[in-house]
Amino acid sequence: MKTPILQFGTSRFLQAHADLFVSEALDQGQAIGPITIVQTSGDPGRAARVGALAAQDGFPVIIRGMENNLPVEREVRVRSVRRALSTAIDWNEVRRVFVEEAEVVLSNTGDKGYALAEQDGLQGVPKSFPMKLLALLQARYQGGGRALTILPCELISRNGEVLQALIMRLAAEHAPDAGFQAWLSSDVVWANSLVDRIVSEPIEPAGAIAEPYALWAIEQQPGLVVPCTHQAILVVPDLTPYEKLKLHILNLGHTVLAERWLKEGRPAEETVREILEDGEISDYLNGIYASEVIPGFESHGLGDEARAYVNTTLARFRNPYLKHRLRDIAGNHAEKIQRRFVGFMDWCPQVDMPELKRIAAS
Repeated sequence: MKTPILQFGTSRFLQAHADLFVSEALDQGQAIGPITIVQTSGDPGRAARVGALAAQDGFPVIIRGMENNLPVEREVRVRSVRRALSTAIDWNEVRRVFVEEAEVVLSNTGDKGYALAEQDGLQGVPKSFPMKLLALLQARYQGGGRALTILPCELISRNGEVLQALIMRLAAEHAPDAGFQAWLSSDVVWANSLVDRIVSEPIEPAGAIAEPYALWAIEQQPGLVVPCTHQAILVVPDLTPYEKLKLHILNLGHTVLAERWLKEGRPAEETVREILEDGEISDYLNGIYASEVIPGFESHGLGDEARAYVNTTLARFRNPYLKHRLRDIAGNHAEKIQRRFVGFMDWCPQVDMPELKRIAAS
């Protein structure tokens, strides 16, 4: 069994996004092959999930929501995952698969996935995801140095470039080999990508409930290998418009609502749909979109695209079939404000954004 796709992260998001796309594409002969999933956290509480992800009959993803103004609910069995490993106990096998089988590497390691650990190094099993990736890349280089595409799915602007810069810096510090560093630049494709789908609930031990809307935009570059062909995957010449619309409309809107939920001590299980039933909060979010967000996009010639995406976003927020809890959205709130609010204000310095500035300052 060979798995040309190696995925770091076991999140419910990837289960209902990349894993589902590859599964559907495999059925049509449109994927490069199946997936090995790797748990990077070593959390023993997720051991059951890791095992269930590679079950022979797959795991369920329920698509629930509105399509073309009609309610839909369907279950898909995701069978693209053929092997599930943990870096904590399967490091040697993870390294073998990375060196011998992988053609595309996916990652979705959370909001702090690129953070480094103290006293981390290449000996044994590194602690942080970036150092683990560096160790595996070094092993691949030493094992022949076949070309590789790395497709990060973290919600970080220009995520491929950010990850490349981090790995190159770590390589200079921990693996100062000129040939290795040249290979990292010439034979490893660091793809910028953007993922978009609301995945509101897990199904235990593996699986998820998600909305119908899905997008995976990947920026074209020479040597890029895409895991599969799928209607939700777009290979585009410039990722910037897709990235800005998603980060500074949908994600920004989520963080605006999370801010109100946190500051007002609202019900612990409140969902996005439920908080928007409060007319004052709904008007508040609409006001930020109308007076601060859309003018920002207009300053970049993207006003029409922003208005259309705001309408789509508000419809997704009000999906009556998803339980998208604000307590899930509110994690790593300060970091999200920096990326979603401060990043937007920095991108549009000529546009006054008093409410976003007030929240960021607080």
